[in-house]
Amino acid sequence: MIKRLGSPLQWMFMAMLVLWGAGALNAAAADQPAAKPKDEVVKVVYHADFADPRRFSAMLTNIHNMVSTYQSEMKEYDVRIVFVSYGIRFVTQDKLAGTPFAEDAAFKQRRAELLARLATLRDNEGVKLELCEITRDAVQLPKEKIIPGVALVPSGVARIADLQHQGFAYLKVE
Repeated sequence: MIKRLGSPLQWMFMAMLVLWGAGALNAAAADQPAAKPKDEVVKVVYHADFADPRRFSAMLTNIHNMVSTYQSEMKEYDVRIVFVSYGIRFVTQDKLAGTPFAEDAAFKQRRAELLARLATLRDNEGVKLELCEITRDAVQLPKEKIIPGVALVPSGVARIADLQHQGFAYLKVE
């Protein structure tokens, strides 16, 4: 049977019950983990361990398109390229003669253009560049022969694993 509330005292009692219940729900909701903010930083690491200048060019295009999209959507991002093995070719002007990573005709023809595009991503788009110290040591490349803005990391593959553990998406252009 449904009973109608008639007196002001009954109305006030019901209002207090409703408000108390809402307060209890809010307190319970406060114990729940907060939803992730929409403006969370997007984190991506690219793995460059190859020698092919065409493939490197495609990777640079992908990165440019990615950061342009994030910028137009007003998203914060942290995009990095970790250079390992043959990737060392793309962060030096040195021909690396006598090493497995020595300059070939295809790379010689495109080196200036690729370095300019990489510098634009680094300087204008905030893309971070990191080079494997193990690779640099293996070819005995002096640190001063690395292009500006490249950070050395003890191990490129360990760095990639660490970044993935920090929530970075892993991308490798094939």
